[in-house]
Amino acid sequence: MFGKRSGNDGDVRAPKPAFQAPEPAGAPPMARESVAPTISSPPLAPAKPPPAPTVEARRSDNYYQVKATIFGALIEAIDLAQLAKLDSESAREEIRDIVNEIIAIKNIVMSIAEQEELLDDICNDVLGYGPLEPLLSRDDIADIMVNGAGTVFIEVAGKIQRTGIRFRDNQQLLNICQRIVSQVGRRVDESSPICDARLADGSRVNAIVPPLAIDGPALTIRKFKKDKLTLDQLVKFGAITPEGASILQIIGRVRCNVIISGGTGSGKTTLLNCLTNYIEHDERIITCEDAAELQLQQPHVVRLETRPPNIEGEGQVTMRELVRNCLRMRPERIIVGEVRGPEAFDLLQAMNTGHDGSMGTLHANNPREALSRCESMITMGGFSLPSRTIREMICASVDIIVQAARLRDGSRRITHITEVMGMEGDTIITQDVFLYDVVGEDANGKIIGKHRSTGIGRPRFWERARYYNEEKRLAAALDASDAPAPV
Repeated sequence: MFGKRSGNDGDVRAPKPAFQAPEPAGAPPMARESVAPTISSPPLAPAKPPPAPTVEARRSDNYYQVKATIFGALIEAIDLAQLAKLDSESAREEIRDIVNEIIAIKNIVMSIAEQEELLDDICNDVLGYGPLEPLLSRDDIADIMVNGAGTVFIEVAGKIQRTGIRFRDNQQLLNICQRIVSQVGRRVDESSPICDARLADGSRVNAIVPPLAIDGPALTIRKFKKDKLTLDQLVKFGAITPEGASILQIIGRVRCNVIISGGTGSGKTTLLNCLTNYIEHDERIITCEDAAELQLQQPHVVRLETRPPNIEGEGQVTMRELVRNCLRMRPERIIVGEVRGPEAFDLLQAMNTGHDGSMGTLHANNPREALSRCESMITMGGFSLPSRTIREMICASVDIIVQAARLRDGSRRITHITEVMGMEGDTIITQDVFLYDVVGEDANGKIIGKHRSTGIGRPRFWERARYYNEEKRLAAALDASDAPAPV
């Protein structure tokens, strides 16, 4: 493997000979500024200091200088074309052998632990996603947020914390962004600076690079959990009660048309995955997504994904085109990963024309706002329909709105299960079946709340539940969780 390197070295770039360490991390400019409180306002309590970076923060600038030196020598010594022919494990062993030789030749002194850490880092740079590899291997991380080469944040247990991980420079970060998006046939560069993609495990990726990202490439990864969450696990985590979970199971089984509403990071896609578990295995399901991340377990699933325009600005396939094409594919259920534009019209049309049990997610803060968003998305799509006509179509199409929320303590809760009842004048009437009431918080700042049934005798989908022989289970769930609202 020694010898002149291949002319086609992929995304790997040799570092500059002179390593330039990033500026020492300090308080951001906004943190150094202080605003004096007005006379009439009590002074605010000082903000909590940021959590300490993870163990990677112990790495010194000297470590990165040594790594840059060895990496440059490795790129000159290795033949990447030959390396690409090896399987992952063999390629790692080959790289480790060469790096060990370079360390010996250059007479670099380091401990065995430091040498092992360096070997892993360099293998990740050449074969994987560089400094991101340790984070991608952790299943407790929900999001990875890279704000330029020197700043990486993660979300763990609903809280964002800064890590000590950093990239060699912005060029290395850009190379890794390009490596990720190229695997799904997309690109990110100056002419196309925004890109959505996914990793091989299904994790969702968004990359935005200069000139739009001023301080260097920004990469956001929504991690894909290896173990798919179920409603039983959501009950265990306190996101819903067993009775509420039974209601959601029934809603999924009896083919109610469902919109899952919530803010960013509230768990909409997780909840959608949970509801699809109760779809019968003999039903034909077609999913439409911007970046495929749904994990349906049924045997008869067709997965569709949008496509951005090519470098000439042609070849784009939008979500609306996918949803419209679904209607020609003999679907029994259509599932849209996220409704964010005029495809709302086509999804509602599908729900209202024999595709009961269809589902989708959208961003909204409560069920009432979700209905307003549906209406506004249809209007902005250029449909010249009267508002009343659009609202009537929404009422005829949507049966249930399930609201998910991420609370201020980082926990996620299902806060509403709401029925769409019909029209009264020009207003859509809704009815809450199940609610989450916030009572207060404990000494550690954790939100204390209670899920409860609103006490309605028979929800609108009662007859549908009876048709599927689920009315007894529905009645038991409603009765068991019926409780007065907290005072």
